[in-house]
Amino acid sequence: MYISAGRCWISDFYGRSMVALVLLLAAFVSPVFAGPKNETFKIPPVKIPLNIKDHRVTIIALGLITMAPKTHGLNVANLELTADLSDLQQNLTALLGAELDKDDRCADRIQIQDATLAPIEPASLVVVQLHYERWVCVKLFGKQQVQKLIGGNAVIQVKLTPFVAENHSELRLTPELGPIQADGSLGELLRAGNLGEIIRDKIQDAILSAMQKGLDFNAILPPVLQGSVTIQDARFRDAGSGRLIVTLDAQAQITDDQLQDLEKQLKSRLPFH
Repeated sequence: MYISAGRCWISDFYGRSMVALVLLLAAFVSPVFAGPKNETFKIPPVKIPLNIKDHRVTIIALGLITMAPKTHGLNVANLELTADLSDLQQNLTALLGAELDKDDRCADRIQIQDATLAPIEPASLVVVQLHYERWVCVKLFGKQQVQKLIGGNAVIQVKLTPFVAENHSELRLTPELGPIQADGSLGELLRAGNLGEIIRDKIQDAILSAMQKGLDFNAILPPVLQGSVTIQDARFRDAGSGRLIVTLDAQAQITDDQLQDLEKQLKSRLPFH
């Protein structure tokens, strides 16, 4: 009788112990299968070529994807994309020359002599040296003659600050005209007239166009993420020794099936960890 009772007690003890062990293991194991939180995927460098005047410029873009907990049943992918603009810096004179150089016989003549682009986080600073002349055509004694009204050299500074458009899908730049160094009447024309603003806007357009091509999501991102990314923040950074990079913080929401596709599309290049 006592032996039978002892066996029951031992059996009951082991039964409760096994239940406790199963619950304990479930507590530790369940987070592993709860979702892809904190998984990371590396997007390897992509070389994006640009043709500027007679120069070929290459922007190198890469990225990192970090998975966050699900929101409303969808996986949240946080993206950090980086584009190296150092080659653009080295060819900036050609880039701005293609946009700004003019040689109108009876109007403005502009020649970009030198241009630099440097980081001043979170913005960047463009310094342009140019030669400017304004000519007019007049008729004297029935013949057309060309006369120069003004001319000289100038140094113009433009601060460019990146921001995200309201649709969260496009990168923009806010241009701010800085100090202008120019002699006499040319300085007055650049500061008081709209010429300085025209040059400022053309500088912004040229650099923004190059940046947008260098941050082409269709060239950088895996196909499963293309068309579903929203940009949260953008800024210029100094990568050391004045090397300019632009970084974008973005986000995408994907299904479990799309997450599996993402793993497959990146697995052959760099595995996640």
